[in-house]
Amino acid sequence: MWRIEVSFGGEDPRIALREEDDLTDDELAALRAKVDAMDARAETPWAWATLELIRDHPAVLAADLGARLGLERDVFKPRVRRLKALGLTESLRIGYRLSPRGERVVDASGRTGRQPYR
Repeated sequence: MWRIEVSFGGEDPRIALREEDDLTDDELAALRAKVDAMDARAETPWAWATLELIRDHPAVLAADLGARLGLERDVFKPRVRRLKALGLTESLRIGYRLSPRGERVVDASGRTGRQPYR
């Protein structure tokens, strides 16, 4: 027999992070560089395309969003979690949306064209 105790560990720090959209130019540049680095390390760039896809299609099932990028749900979701760890996305009951911080980063990215998602 095992006894397991559970206690509240505190608020999720990503909640406060994602609401922070009053970023300095240096903070904004650092976040953009992190997203650029995710794309640079990948065989097929995905980070900016994922942010733009979520921006354009909020509250859509992860499996459907992943399919637009040619990805299985089990590949797509961990990638979104990496963006969420930066405070750029929020999970909804169904799907995702950009956080205020994520909107600011995408708007400041200078990316005017749409990614070729399906």
